[in-house]
Amino acid sequence: MTRENMTEFPNISASVPAIVEFRDVLKFYQSSHATKLILDHVTFQFERGMNYGILGVNGAGKSTLMRMVAGTEMPNAGAIRRHCRISWPLGFTGSLHPEMSGRENVSFVARIYGMDRREVLDFVRSFSEIGGYIDAQVKTYSSGMLQRLAFGLSIAINFDCFLIDEVIAVGDARFQERCRREFDRRRAETDIIMISHDMLTIKEYCDKCVVLENGRLNLFEDVSEAIEFYREINR
Repeated sequence: MTRENMTEFPNISASVPAIVEFRDVLKFYQSSHATKLILDHVTFQFERGMNYGILGVNGAGKSTLMRMVAGTEMPNAGAIRRHCRISWPLGFTGSLHPEMSGRENVSFVARIYGMDRREVLDFVRSFSEIGGYIDAQVKTYSSGMLQRLAFGLSIAINFDCFLIDEVIAVGDARFQERCRREFDRRRAETDIIMISHDMLTIKEYCDKCVVLENGRLNLFEDVSEAIEFYREINR
């Protein structure tokens, strides 16, 4: 694989609708010992109607990039514009308040996104299979109950783009299959931006890939070529 097969820092096209645009984005972390560069003045757009995989060696900054797409982390310079409703990472539990009940957490999120509270609550309660614990404080949940609640809430909201950081399903084998069925139903109407170390998953879900390398965001139109390049730099 050579760099002739990929596009570095592609220009934003006015004719192609985007879900997220990065304009001259600089992202780094500064410590007393070193500077960690994540994005070096990158201009790029995730196009609507496409599913993207994000690849990169450990420490390249894939999860940082995902948080920037979501809006939970800001660049040091440049601008990021979002043109649709983007999810938090699928199944993310960190935003659930431990002192609130499952019902209160779900209702709060539904109101934030302008969804019908009762409709979202009914779906999450049925999907998560936690029964009466919906009215218990989240801090009393087992890890499995918490994961099922968070996953159900993720797919109950009408997002235009799902963010996936490794997690596509949670729970035991039976519940994981239920997660996949419901997610497959939802993703028929949404776009995906995905991080995964499983190349079979990347091939199954993604139309294009970007490989994060030394502050560059390299676009591949062919997923197999992206995987080949990723394996080369990961040796």
